[in-house]
Amino acid sequence: MDVIVIGGGISGLALAYELAADREVLLLEAERSLGLHTTGRSAATWIGSYGPPVVREFTTASHDYLIDPPFDIDGPVASSMSCLWLGVNGRDAEVHRLVAETAAELVDGTEAERLCPVLRPGYIAVAAWDETALDLDVMGLHHAYTRAFRARGGTVVTSARVASALRDAGEWAVTTTSGDVFRAHVVVNAAGAWGDVVGGLFGAERLRLEPRRRTLFQSPTSVSLEGVPFTAGIDDGFYFKAEGGAVLCSPQDATLHEPGDPKPDELEIARAIEAVNDVTTLGLRSVRTAWAGLRTFAPDGNPVTRWDMKADGFFWYVGQAGYGIQMAPALAQHAANLVRT
Repeated sequence: MDVIVIGGGISGLALAYELAADREVLLLEAERSLGLHTTGRSAATWIGSYGPPVVREFTTASHDYLIDPPFDIDGPVASSMSCLWLGVNGRDAEVHRLVAETAAELVDGTEAERLCPVLRPGYIAVAAWDETALDLDVMGLHHAYTRAFRARGGTVVTSARVASALRDAGEWAVTTTSGDVFRAHVVVNAAGAWGDVVGGLFGAERLRLEPRRRTLFQSPTSVSLEGVPFTAGIDDGFYFKAEGGAVLCSPQDATLHEPGDPKPDELEIARAIEAVNDVTTLGLRSVRTAWAGLRTFAPDGNPVTRWDMKADGFFWYVGQAGYGIQMAPALAQHAANLVRT
């Protein structure tokens, strides 16, 4: 192969698809199926006003791609969804800054209550309204990328956790725990939370990546959810949106966690329920279901897309920090160009 991509989440898969246009590409996934961890546990949104500046740049550049992907899809992967950022806990200045930096519109408390009918009257003074947001069919997009990658001649191997790697005559010989050996000139590390673990097998730098748990849960409510947008506290203390007749919520926790399969944090869920009930009339009392995933951060909070400084032919593609889905198309195109050069 020309390139081996390690990691079958949507970030690694999107990059593998881009490279397969003119390279022989193999995708290795440690689990039995692709997208099992972070990709399969996301809130499934595209929000142009979400994230730090670099993330917002790639998110914006991915918009048209998500609206009209260049490959066959089973149905639309993006549909219209609005987003309301609330000035909570004395953080009104952050709302004003978000409006100055993005396409979001400044609204007062009265307008915020009209835009989100479940807000408690008089609780919010200012908010930012982003009507460009999208609701995403993440797994539909992931499956479409998988088909398109294979249509370009790409190869997928699952249950293929990397056990060791050796650089030999300008190629990497990558051995999996099942004993299979795959060879390629270039290896791309798109292993998410396992990024530093995989990098160590190749003698690469240690980036000091930080996997952080993010809890999500669904709660029933007797309040009408008609017209309720994706709504978030500007302080990253909670978000909620209507989903399937229930309320999808997150405490937006970011607790350090070892690479693996995290469990939802019950204390964070209780905190989020209290925060949501303070600002709304939803009256959340119970949890229908809960789950958790890992968002992996580089030290500076920005995605890492570069060659390693120690290991020849080893390319880093990690640290998407939970924004990987909404910026996947543009970031993959950017990284593919770097790999080619």
